[in-house]
Amino acid sequence: MDLRHLRYFAAVAEERHFGRAAERLHMAQPPLSQAIRRLETELGVRLLHRTTRRVELTAAGNAYLERARAILAEVDDAADLARRVAAGAVGRLVLGCVGSATYSVLPALSRRLSAELPGVDFSFRGEMLAPDQAEALRSGAVDVALLRPAVVDSTLTTHGLRRDRLVVALPADHALAALRRVRAVDLAGTDLIVHSAERRSVMYGVVLRLLSDAGVEPRVRHEVGETSTLVTLVAGGLGAAVVPEPVAALTLPGVVYRPLVEPAADIELAVAHRADRTEPHLVRAVEVVRQLLRASSDR
Repeated sequence: MDLRHLRYFAAVAEERHFGRAAERLHMAQPPLSQAIRRLETELGVRLLHRTTRRVELTAAGNAYLERARAILAEVDDAADLARRVAAGAVGRLVLGCVGSATYSVLPALSRRLSAELPGVDFSFRGEMLAPDQAEALRSGAVDVALLRPAVVDSTLTTHGLRRDRLVVALPADHALAALRRVRAVDLAGTDLIVHSAERRSVMYGVVLRLLSDAGVEPRVRHEVGETSTLVTLVAGGLGAAVVPEPVAALTLPGVVYRPLVEPAADIELAVAHRADRTEPHLVRAVEVVRQLLRASSDR
């Protein structure tokens, strides 16, 4: 059966007139009449009562019209869905965020993604260390990740977004909190809280190299996996921490942030996805991330 025959029949049934139906369908009347006859012949039932002035539906025609409308609506919906999928307007994505991005980027990003891709179902996993994110991308547990790139991985596509300056998070009553800026050498003899070495945190290596280059022997007292825990321990007076500047968005009583100087240092924030993932909705989501972060870094 040709779907055109269903559309022809629906037009005739709704107009109750072959001439008006032909005009609506932008076709001549004789081919329309022939198509309806072929449809009735194929079905083996009469769908229409024809008179010189009017067309009426038979009982079979009424029943057939109801189903024909439903079929045509489903076909139209399927076509619309296919177009929206091709345009990247529908789908489901899981985004993973490194700790500092969880607080500084995720609130605005979730709103932006919802506004620009309302047909995509987004979920988010915060406080993920970069190695965990890379593994989650490879396994498919996460589709897109905001991370601190550490190593080159040919299975992942990575786009740099911005570079975040490093700052020092200090207990408000710490001696160094009285300074406007903190040098790396000022951290000599200070208890430090760092991201976990066991979980291969990128920041762990960055902090230890920075202090080593400054001739400072790091006195690590606590290693943690989550940035929120790290800042909480600083607020509790258990030590200082070197963190990306966006962590300062996580404000807690008892914590102050000071710029790190001599040397001033920064760390890259990037968006990554699996190299073989090219679905339109994923590509569009990555572009939204890049646009948002590009705009924020320009301010």
